[in-house]
Amino acid sequence: MLNFLLGAVAGALMAAVATIAALRNPDVQVRMGLVRPEPAVIQSRRPEPAACPPPAAQAQMPAGTPQVGQPEMLFARRRFWSVAP
Repeated sequence: MLNFLLGAVAGALMAAVATIAALRNPDVQVRMGLVRPEPAVIQSRRPEPAACPPPAAQAQMPAGTPQVGQPEMLFARRRFWSVAP
């Protein structure tokens, strides 16, 4: 009898936690009618891109730092020392 009571209490707690977790999901709230769906916003025009920084700002890096975009950074042999050819 005690096992049944403990199992019922545990099952009720699990069901309560699952229900609360599901109701916090916005999609479930819309499906159940708890909140109204937000209207779809159609963007009429593409936004203007931000201005790029001048090239002089990129040249202020110290001399010892590696540059991005060189094949040696990706395909260096010392990175693949454990891979057999």
